[in-house]
Amino acid sequence: MRFRNSRLRTKITALLLSLTALWIFAAWVTLREGVNLLGVTTLDSAIAQPTDPLLAELQKERRLSMIEFSRPSASVRSALAAQRSRTDDASAEAIKKARDGKVKWFAGDLLEHRIDEMVGRLRGVDAIRRTVDAHGADRTRIAAGYSEVIESIFRVYDSLATLDDKDFASDTRTEVELNRTWELLSQEDALVAGSLTAGRFSQSELITFTQTVGTRRHNISAALIAIQDSDGALYDALTKNAKLAQVQSLEDQIMQNRRITSGKPPHTVTRPAVTLDQWSTAATPALSQVRESIQAGGDRLVDRAKPIAIGVVVRLVLAGGLGLLAVIASIVVSITTARALVRQLERLRVAAWELAEQRLPGVVERLGHGEKVDVSVEAPPLQFGTDEIGQVGRAFNAVQETAIRTAVEQAELRRGIRDVLLSLARRTQTLVHRQLTMLDTMERRRDIEVKELEELFRLDHLATRMRRNAENLIVLSGALPARGWRSSVPMVDVVRAAVGEVEDYTRVTVLPFGPVELAGRAVGDVTHLLAELIENAVSFSPPDTVVQVGGHLVANGFAIDIEDRGLGMTDEKLAEINERIEDPPDFNLQSSVQLGLFVVSKLAERYGLRVQLKRSAYGGTTAVVVIPKGLVVEEGDRVRAASTSTTTTQNGLEVRQPTAVGAGRSGGAAALTAGGTGPQPAP
Repeated sequence: MRFRNSRLRTKITALLLSLTALWIFAAWVTLREGVNLLGVTTLDSAIAQPTDPLLAELQKERRLSMIEFSRPSASVRSALAAQRSRTDDASAEAIKKARDGKVKWFAGDLLEHRIDEMVGRLRGVDAIRRTVDAHGADRTRIAAGYSEVIESIFRVYDSLATLDDKDFASDTRTEVELNRTWELLSQEDALVAGSLTAGRFSQSELITFTQTVGTRRHNISAALIAIQDSDGALYDALTKNAKLAQVQSLEDQIMQNRRITSGKPPHTVTRPAVTLDQWSTAATPALSQVRESIQAGGDRLVDRAKPIAIGVVVRLVLAGGLGLLAVIASIVVSITTARALVRQLERLRVAAWELAEQRLPGVVERLGHGEKVDVSVEAPPLQFGTDEIGQVGRAFNAVQETAIRTAVEQAELRRGIRDVLLSLARRTQTLVHRQLTMLDTMERRRDIEVKELEELFRLDHLATRMRRNAENLIVLSGALPARGWRSSVPMVDVVRAAVGEVEDYTRVTVLPFGPVELAGRAVGDVTHLLAELIENAVSFSPPDTVVQVGGHLVANGFAIDIEDRGLGMTDEKLAEINERIEDPPDFNLQSSVQLGLFVVSKLAERYGLRVQLKRSAYGGTTAVVVIPKGLVVEEGDRVRAASTSTTTTQNGLEVRQPTAVGAGRSGGAAALTAGGTGPQPAP
């Protein structure tokens, strides 16, 4: 999910890294084949080639040692000394190359261990020679000593790496097994030569000979089956070799035609029916021909390795060179494509943000001011080409045109609704104003009875509240309620007039106010604002509690406190409401929740009033209204006229302009009601 939600550059970079990782893997696989090829070549030149002639020299030394041990003679001793010299030269060369530093680069732990074992065995040949010279053991142990040295070389062959080709690796192992059969034949030759020179076979020698013959025949049969399909020439050379067939016949005679003359096992002596000349005439050329055939098969195997090696090199060039070029080309194309794609997407993103943050709000604001908006001008089409991004761009063009057209239509709809609300509110205000004027006239009749006067007061109160609701609609429509006074009005009368517009006005207590007046232009709206706050305080407090309204001068003007004793609100709710009052949002016609607070915020914004809700000491809420100094008039600053009042007309509505406190039967607060007297709360 995190990768799915990541940026486009991140995704492209991840794809490029994946492609590079795949190339590295392919290059490494091919490079490993190349390293393996280099390792095979190095190990062949450092181990296989030097030890191959060493095998032949060791076999010759073993045969001569067996003859010398059986019947010492000057000629044999001279030939053995010369052979030992040749063996030492070949051994020194093999040890030198095996200890070359290049071998360790490609040799594993097992191969290093077997090389160390081979070197140790080669250096232990002198001990076998001393045994031969001293005649300190039997022929079987001497032959076994040389055979162990030779076997250590074959064990090294078994650990050598081969090419990563299944058939070639199988044929290589078969080639090594054929070399082992050649070594087994050489072991037979040395054993028979020593025994025939002595003129007899011991029981242990016959057992060893029989075991060696059986092992050789079994191994060569298995190897020939494996090599039959891959190297027919080698198969024919080994199966049709006349000398080898003659050797097998002599082997049978040695194992079958024998006579026990004397002694008990293991000292029983058998005199063979085969002579040394017969055996040497067949075995010596057979060994030479088998070696030549196996070496020829090895050469053909090397020839088969050349195409495999060439294929490895070609794959290395393709995977390493052309693959790298393909990766570089892919990176260049991806980066170029990604940049072009990102640039187009950035243009699309910038256009979307511009539409969301600038053009669309600007269009809405201009529509709110009554301006005409041309959709085609405000939503110019953006050109992004004809590819998939271009299709998205054309879809965005349609979206922005639809958004701006919808905004225009919605603004016109809201303006129409506002005009309807304003028209209805003005009409309702006119009717209520006329109703209040009629009620005021009826209340001032001298012949009216007390009971009828009380009923008129109730009607006057209802009409006053109806007027406030009508003015709420006017405020919501963005217009002025059209109640204003030329002269300032005592602040206490403004508060009392606000209390008079509250339904449950008897629960409101107005504390004494100082000699402070409110500028006439703000009287109507401040009265409305206070009435909404007092109504809110009365509505959200228990019916058996009172709401206190007090006021006092502060450094920034005049503060009016409206305190209830309700349940109060949480700090989060208070912060939310205060934020709404301080920064009023656009009115949402879909909701009527906290309509009074919206009206309060609009009226406060119009005159720069500060309205804030906070916790009261009684657990309820206190609304603090701070009226700025520009609207506050102290009583001694001006002389008010006599106790007559004049009327003016604003927007077709009659507005009473009181000029003295206590005008009429209800006092100053009654004079603030346009043409009527309201109920008076207790001071």
